[in-house]
This record gives sequence, C-alpha cells and structure tokens, in this order.
Amino acid sequence: MNPTHALVLFSGGQDSTTCLAWALERHANVETVGFDYGQRHRVELDCRAVVRDRLAQQFPAWSQRLGPDHLLKIDVLGQISDTALTSDAEIALRSDGLPNTFVPGRNLLFLTLAAALAYRRDLSVLVGGMCETDYSGYPDCRDRTMKAMQQALTLGTDRPFVIETPLMWLDKAATWALAQQLGGDALVRIIREDTHTCYLGERGQLHAWGHGCGACPACALRAQGHAAWQQTAVRP
Repeated sequence: MNPTHALVLFSGGQDSTTCLAWALERHANVETVGFDYGQRHRVELDCRAVVRDRLAQQFPAWSQRLGPDHLLKIDVLGQISDTALTSDAEIALRSDGLPNTFVPGRNLLFLTLAAALAYRRDLSVLVGGMCETDYSGYPDCRDRTMKAMQQALTLGTDRPFVIETPLMWLDKAATWALAQQLGGDALVRIIREDTHTCYLGERGQLHAWGHGCGACPACALRAQGHAAWQQTAVRP
C-alpha cells in the first residue's frame, strides 16, 4: 500500500467508481469529491452515496480506508457552457470534430477545485478517470493535459501534488476487466447496478452493462466495452 492520502474525483459513474476502488486498494486514506455543475445527467450525483455505501459493505478493508465525501456546487460552469451535457440540446458532432458533449474547462476546473480541497485536507494525490483511449477527443482528458495540470497545481500551491489516472490507456473492455481484478464479481455488480453513465440521465431499464438509454454515446461505449470484455473474460 502507498501510505499517501488521496482524493478521488468521484462522479458516481463507471470510470470514477473503478478509480475509487483502485485508490482504495492502493492508498491508506481515500476521500471523494463530486461536482454539481448543472449537468443534464444529474442523477449521477444521487448514485454516489449508494455506491460508496455498497463498497463499504462489500469490502471491509476498503471501508477502513474510505474517508469523507465532499460535493461542490459549481453551477457557473453550466451558465457559461452551451453543451449537450448542460442543456437539452441534441447530441451531435461540432464543426471542429468534437462532440457537443464536451464541456470546455470542466476537468481543468474540477482538478483546480479538487487541489484546493486536497490542500486544506492535507491530501497529496488526486485520482481521476480521464482516459485517452475511449475519450471522444476531449482535450482535457489527454495525458499531456494531466501532466501540465499536475505541474501547474504543484507550482501554484507550492505542494507536490500528484495526479493519478489509472484508466488513461485503457479502453472500456479493459476498464471492466480492471474492476473484476480489483473487486471480483461484487464490484462488477455494483458498477452494473448502481453507477450511472448515461448522458440523458435514464435510469429505467437495467441492461447487461447497467442502466441507461442504450443509445447515447456514453451508453454505447459502455455497452460495447462490456460485450468485448465478456468475450474475453476468464470465468472461474
């Protein structure tokens, strides 16, 4: 175990839940932070407490390392963003090739606020689910962006912050596999039943891969990854 204390950017989705499990397996003390920015799929925030509770119940060793949760309201991000994640706009590609689900500055703001919170809480590691493999081209998910942010936060606070991105080079199939490695079927079941990824906020039908509309890009990516993982997964 790494004795350092970590703060996980925890949305309540598949990726951040996998990152939370990864951090709990690795670090001595782990806190979580979520952001209410007026997102269209705000239902993900309701999933956060459920996921944390189930992780604590199913994994006693992790429960001992799981610290407080924090929720920051930053609706100013929704006020200055005209995107399909902060309005009812139809999801589509923009003229520059990026999907209109890209919220400019979101991860940069998240990390800045997380670092300010971590500074106060004496936490030295920030853990995020940013990924450059299945990421729709979002520039604030790229590895070089994370390295630049780590340097900026370290310089700007005079604290040696480390940003860990355990999913950076994994596709969704590999993310499912990582969850299986970390917590077995129990963790996979929590991710399937209790996390939320769907951009439209649909929580109705429970699919093999989890809840969601089944049609938005987030659902499609999650479903495809689950199918690919199932094809290659080795079952006991």
